[in-house]
Amino acid sequence: MGRKIHQFCKLTVGCLVIFAFSNNSFTSELDEIINANKTSFQKIALEIWDLAELGYLENQSSKLLSDELEANGFAIKKGVAGIPTSFIAEYNNGGPVIGILGEFDALPGLAQTNSPFKEVADNNTGAGHACGHHLFGAASAWAAVTIKEWIEQNNIKGTIRFYGTPAEEGGSGKVYMVRAGLFDDVDAVLHWHPSSDNAANAESSNANKSAKFKFSGISAHAAGSPDKGRSALDGVEAMNMMVNMMREHIPQESRIHYVITKGGLAPNVIPDVAEVYYYVRHPRRQKVQEIFEWVVKASEGAAMGTDTRVTHEVMHGNYSKLPNNVLQKVMHKNLVARGGISYSDQENEYAKKLFETMVSPGGSIGDQERIRPFSASHTYGSTDVGDVSWVVPQAGLRTATWVPGTAGHSWQGVAAGGTSIGLKGTKLAAQVLADTAQDLFKDPRSMELATLEYKERIGDSFAYYPLLGDREPPLDLSLIHI
Repeated sequence: MGRKIHQFCKLTVGCLVIFAFSNNSFTSELDEIINANKTSFQKIALEIWDLAELGYLENQSSKLLSDELEANGFAIKKGVAGIPTSFIAEYNNGGPVIGILGEFDALPGLAQTNSPFKEVADNNTGAGHACGHHLFGAASAWAAVTIKEWIEQNNIKGTIRFYGTPAEEGGSGKVYMVRAGLFDDVDAVLHWHPSSDNAANAESSNANKSAKFKFSGISAHAAGSPDKGRSALDGVEAMNMMVNMMREHIPQESRIHYVITKGGLAPNVIPDVAEVYYYVRHPRRQKVQEIFEWVVKASEGAAMGTDTRVTHEVMHGNYSKLPNNVLQKVMHKNLVARGGISYSDQENEYAKKLFETMVSPGGSIGDQERIRPFSASHTYGSTDVGDVSWVVPQAGLRTATWVPGTAGHSWQGVAAGGTSIGLKGTKLAAQVLADTAQDLFKDPRSMELATLEYKERIGDSFAYYPLLGDREPPLDLSLIHI
């Protein structure tokens, strides 16, 4: 590994950025358990940050989490839904079943140290945790262990189940787990996500579907015999032009984005293979499917017009996230009770330096101390949590693991996620997840009401079918990573 935990003290703001935590007084039973397990899970979070393993390749990260949960008395099932890095960890004491989601995949091309300045890390993957999934997995497992110990100590009738969910970034790992029926017996699912602020809103998201379009042509000398060639790259460019003209005629809430993943190697060789990778998003999955089918037609028209051939492979697809006000209000209450995050002097110094590197930041330092008021909200991003939310009631939160104003999928997110700023947000998430699970086990009526709301939202005629169809998980790295 290129970034060792013991090296963190060499950074500009010193060791105190990594280890300066406030001495909160722990009064509740859950806090005592949280505190007792703090060192273990913060260490795991930083180890996963250092590993920075890409989706479906998170072998060491998955093992760190599953080994720790097994050591804490959970029964482990590995490789579920045909994914080697997925797992389920369960402590079963009968009663209702509450699931907690945990992610651990990194993003390609974001190998950043925890310096407050852009400084590419020398690691083996070229990747970085720009979405904070190292914290996501650690805090969720931390909360699961906390609730397990509370159930055990008080002989509570209840089952806590941790889902180790790989490849959220473009891989839709949870969709395969939903498709395999692994959530069918769950009463409620809890989750969280790293962020630059603190909130537990009733949030919806965009559905999305992606595919790689591969054009095949005929290679020839671009100057000597161009008439004998057919350019696959022309097919890609013609498709892109037609899709860009579509933008005027699709709903304004839609999003279409693409990258050319193969375009040839030399200007004097007509490329016989070219490829473009597309994402289509909209708040409603039905509209996503309609727009996606139009994109497919554009690819076919481009192939006809350039005398090439085209095939496409669906890469992933996610439903929109279905809110649940009953569960979400329980979680929001607990987040408000816990409060925001305070920085030490050293953390403030670090945060100011990092903040100065941001373009048009959407916040200011100090926002991490506040909790956003409860509301219904929508994010234009997408997540495979969406599919989970359409088969079981769910609630989620976000905590300020990043410096306020930080954009997701940025090097600044990687940097803060490797410091005590990230770890403070991780602890807050673990506390709120555990608090919420405790409340639900104490008052199962909340889960019953959440189920009623869920059924009303999905309607009587709903039947789940994944947007990615019946394809198998794309376990080959080259399929989902550019």
